[in-house]
Amino acid sequence: MTDAAYLLVHEDREYLLEPGEEFGTDLGVIEVPEDVSAGDEVETHLGTVFEVRALRGPDLFNHLDRTGAPMMPRDVGLVMGHTGASGGDRVLDAGTGTGILAAYLGRVGADVTSYEVDDEFADVARENMVTAGVADRVDVRTGDLTESLDSLADEGPFDILTLDTGDAPAVVERADDLLASGGHLAVYSPFVEGTREAALAAREAGLSEIETLETIQREMDFSDRGSRPSTAGVGHTGYLLFARAP
Repeated sequence: MTDAAYLLVHEDREYLLEPGEEFGTDLGVIEVPEDVSAGDEVETHLGTVFEVRALRGPDLFNHLDRTGAPMMPRDVGLVMGHTGASGGDRVLDAGTGTGILAAYLGRVGADVTSYEVDDEFADVARENMVTAGVADRVDVRTGDLTESLDSLADEGPFDILTLDTGDAPAVVERADDLLASGGHLAVYSPFVEGTREAALAAREAGLSEIETLETIQREMDFSDRGSRPSTAGVGHTGYLLFARAP
């Protein structure tokens, strides 16, 4: 896997730039060499030195072009951990969006087929996969996954099925046709109603190990007075349903 872009860092400044790119800042113009690699240093015309770093997962979340609210790293981590995604897995994904989850899956070596109904979102996601260095592993298709279930069943079986769409329950109903024996299902929803429908569909489809989680993360505040969870919001992002094919 080769990143098509690198992170150039100076103190609290970070810029996602491609080899050969020229970028102007108040610290000077950055000219990225064509043969740049991680670990190099690039100096602006004003003498400011930037460190060149390879992209990591959190960098993708922070810097890839967005077409909406991407899946948060905490949710991606749960999906990766509960499905055990790894190199050689075949993943069927729906609701590509920005492509954060698809990029993470591709970067661990999985082969991903991802569906996005919005043409413009799909185009941005394809560009993001190039930036993330996984364009050869992530096939972003424009279309509605529910309209391709029969043909995808023939393309399968898939090791993992990940869904971030409002019509996820309709796909879950066909999960047993799409997943290999022992394959994993992960459904993300911002609303509990959609998660409930997906859970009921998973039960009707005969899936096992059905588990539903609410994802909440709170930062900690440390001061001379003491330590406590931050009061700046509850840190709720959404709900994740996990299940497994028999």
